[in-house]
Amino acid sequence: MTASSAQPVGLPFLKGHGTQNDFVIIPDPDGRLTLGPEAVAALCDRRAGIGGDGLLRVVRSAADPAAADQADRAEWFMDYRNADGSIAEMCGNGVRVFARYLIEAGLAKPGELAVATRAGVRTVRVAEDAEDGTPGQVTVDMGRAVLPGPDGIEVTVGERSWPALNVNMGNPHAVAFVASLDHAGNLWEAPLTSPATAYPEGVNVEFVVERGPRHVAMRVFERGSGETRSCGTGTCAVAVAAARRDGVDPTVTGEPVTYTVDVPGGRLLLTVHPDGRVEKTGPAVIVARGELDPRWLAALTG
Repeated sequence: MTASSAQPVGLPFLKGHGTQNDFVIIPDPDGRLTLGPEAVAALCDRRAGIGGDGLLRVVRSAADPAAADQADRAEWFMDYRNADGSIAEMCGNGVRVFARYLIEAGLAKPGELAVATRAGVRTVRVAEDAEDGTPGQVTVDMGRAVLPGPDGIEVTVGERSWPALNVNMGNPHAVAFVASLDHAGNLWEAPLTSPATAYPEGVNVEFVVERGPRHVAMRVFERGSGETRSCGTGTCAVAVAAARRDGVDPTVTGEPVTYTVDVPGGRLLLTVHPDGRVEKTGPAVIVARGELDPRWLAALTG
């Protein structure tokens, strides 16, 4: 991006979160901006940058080769990057925040809208704001869960190991049920998973405990970001795994089932449907707007 030497112009940005899974939002409707991994990591740095678990670039699907084939179904593409700058297929909390941005920017209206992602088009429903101004809840059709195998997945932290279920929600997850969330350790580094061939591109790992009937709590290590306060696709994977464990798998019973999933950043409702689709409902808010200093931006992109 270039700017006039007479009056440098910075890049607009926003900051938002969904159950405290937070994101830097970069509007780039015409796809003119190129942000490499180093630039994304710098923007997401919590000390030297804006800070976030990831970055959402807002671009028209037709303007980005990664989503051009979805342009006939979704005008807007969520180009999602992890905090380390790596590309991710999907982010469940991110897509809610992305939809909230579209509404507040006047690019979409409350109700149902389609968002293109690297995991395919996702349908989002944004409720009207409450009378007191509280932003309406956002429901996302997260698509169908896939259980690709293999069986025998294990997750290890220190001297403890647990069996885990391999669930794919457009990105890979290993879901382990544990006695205490403290057993997950500090999650500064990725937990070990085996067999090593199961996740050649890395995996998100969820540690889950019981809270009550159809109610669980979790912690998560997200590949490329570390432990986060919430993970949208992770909560979906957890609901699928819990239903399977509890003998109420809708793909078997033919009846949908809803789980409450507590994350460190809040609470989400997950409904698993007989066709394998998972719907997720929760909050999404925009908390700040600003402009990147053009000199700092030039150093990142130059």
